[in-house]
Amino acid sequence: MRTIALISEHASPLATAGGTDSGGQNIYVANIARQLARRDWRVDVFTRRDNRFTREVVNWLPGIRVIHLDAGPPRPIPKEELLPLMDEFGDNLLRMCGRRQYDLLHANFFMSGRAALPVRERHGLPLMVTFHALGRVRRRHQNQADLFPDERFAVEDRLIREADRIIAECPEERSDLVSLYQADPERIDVVPCGFDPREMRPMDRAAARQSLGWSAKEFIVLHVGRLVPRKGVDDVIRAVAALRRNTGLEARLYVVGGNSERPDPGRTPEIGRLQQLAVDCGVERQVCFLGRRPHEALAEYYAAADVFATTPWYEPFGITPVEAMACGTPVVGSRVGGIRTTVLDGVTGLLVPPQDPEALAAALAELAADPQLRRRMGLAGRNRALRHYTWQNVGNRLAGIFERAIVSNPRRSSPAPASAEARA
Repeated sequence: MRTIALISEHASPLATAGGTDSGGQNIYVANIARQLARRDWRVDVFTRRDNRFTREVVNWLPGIRVIHLDAGPPRPIPKEELLPLMDEFGDNLLRMCGRRQYDLLHANFFMSGRAALPVRERHGLPLMVTFHALGRVRRRHQNQADLFPDERFAVEDRLIREADRIIAECPEERSDLVSLYQADPERIDVVPCGFDPREMRPMDRAAARQSLGWSAKEFIVLHVGRLVPRKGVDDVIRAVAALRRNTGLEARLYVVGGNSERPDPGRTPEIGRLQQLAVDCGVERQVCFLGRRPHEALAEYYAAADVFATTPWYEPFGITPVEAMACGTPVVGSRVGGIRTTVLDGVTGLLVPPQDPEALAAALAELAADPQLRRRMGLAGRNRALRHYTWQNVGNRLAGIFERAIVSNPRRSSPAPASAEARA
């Protein structure tokens, strides 16, 4: 039986996805933990305590513990402000890792990697890193809107030099690692994110709409995800306006996401900005913000839509397009990051340039005019998702990479006897 320390400083598997700092990484960590546990690994997920009432150790699922480490005040803090707290997080991680014998460390995001380095050095453990986003790529796209400190680049440089393996989520990320960070391509494995076919599955569209109270006749576009500017929801709103202007079609756009179950601009400022944009574009009656929804409820929303639209400026991978395809819904997505790999242009959906509402409107018009095309793309997307993107397939690949790293690790120190606390 192998034991892994799965480190994710700001993205807990227990959090509800859809908030400002709760999204794809939370889903990724939760599902990797589940997949490894199903393969008889013991999994400890280390994350930052953001609520003073949260227990230090939560026995989440069979074989999986979630361990909350103190780092700064126990309250939510934007991830862009967490780097100064990583020394405390790392000290507590090192303390906890002394209580249980681990075979491998898997750090998610650069701050988790920084915290994991002292543990790697102390205990001679192989270190795997999944970045989920790269600082230099983010800075290139966001410029002054990127609030992470420049120190991030040096941390990433060190991790790329010292990690045993780097897990890239798509071919474009692998290329960025090599070109922007001079990473050794021989130490990079490309493993995508995935979906659970028990959660994400096709449903009868009419029944799903009836359940949600949506019109049976409207052409419905759906967006699901974190509501932050780089996700490009403003371009979807502009495209809905252009679609009406160019074709006369009044599409309905539903937006799922936010920091609360009700669409509250006070809790999610991006909602307020987007609502005002809808007013400015004259489509406020066509754009509906729904707030956050539990991940297990999303399949009904995907299935009820005619098209899923995801148009970020950049995207390290993008789980939601895969989930939409898994539910049999065609995707219109930006030709960026992982989306350009997961969505086959003209087969499972259509790809458009980022920040181009007119191109997006043209793609939506093409799909609105051809129900048979939407049906064919939906079926093709479902088949592609099942072939390439189930969490089971992702788990198989990662478990193999991890096992090889453990077996070939030249630094492994002699195991120390477990403490009474660890045995308990």
